[in-house]
Amino acid sequence: MPELPDVVVYIEALAARINARPLERVRVASPSLLRTADPPLANVTGRSVREVRRIGKRIAIGFDDELWLVLHLMIAGRLHWRPAGASIAGRQTLAAFDFPDGTLALTEAGRKRRASLHVLRGDEALRAIDPGGIDVFTTGLDGFRGALTVENRTLKRALTDPRMVDGIGNAYSDEILHAAKLSPIALTQKLSPEEWTRLFEATRTTLQLWIDRLRAEAAGTFPEHVTAFRKDMAVHGRFGQPCPRCGEPVQRIRYADNETNYCARCQTGGKLLADRSLSRLLKSDWPRTLEELDELKRRPD
Repeated sequence: MPELPDVVVYIEALAARINARPLERVRVASPSLLRTADPPLANVTGRSVREVRRIGKRIAIGFDDELWLVLHLMIAGRLHWRPAGASIAGRQTLAAFDFPDGTLALTEAGRKRRASLHVLRGDEALRAIDPGGIDVFTTGLDGFRGALTVENRTLKRALTDPRMVDGIGNAYSDEILHAAKLSPIALTQKLSPEEWTRLFEATRTTLQLWIDRLRAEAAGTFPEHVTAFRKDMAVHGRFGQPCPRCGEPVQRIRYADNETNYCARCQTGGKLLADRSLSRLLKSDWPRTLEELDELKRRPD
């Protein structure tokens, strides 16, 4: 799922291409995409773009008369800038938004259709879809700690809850926790003041690092390679590969469609966190530490 750094760079690329330009036509290929009926989608046709704004992981495009198009890309949705009037043929293309200088295409990989489009009027309607998480770049340490300790959650769950923190998902939470040297299952109400400082600074630094990297990668072009798995990431998507800090293999916890990656040496004091499926299978043979894991690997088949 595109997260805060990806959405920021999307918005910057969109603003450079569509601000003050009229939306000439909207073509929707997937009926399930549009989630609202009033105001009608046709009402935005012919109106000029006044603003492109981020609401968590959503992209909000503001038009005259306080109308907004709000796109939520979910897991597999992606945006593309194509020549004006580009075809929307193909199963992956859900919609196209035609501007004088080009066409913004929305695609979604896979068979599940999770991406959504809302047409809203006014700031109040816009606020109603905002989950309410804090913006880590405009909130201080005390506000950050206050938001994450409303409930006693694991750090992984707290960072990825849009009601607590704005725009962070599975990928960047892994990177943040690795940078902070904190366990993904540490509880928010159990952290020391020093650990809160590390987490707060790591959150800001990691997100800004990736905003800067993605900007540099796009280099003024439209970002066409948005992905949750990047070769420069420290732990996310790097199961079994060496941690860039200590060299130990990156570990993972899998649950449903989600995967948490972490370094046991750097983040959990060498303790392996139980993977529900594998630990249930291995039971008492499940290794508890990196040393036990190494010993298990050395056993003859």
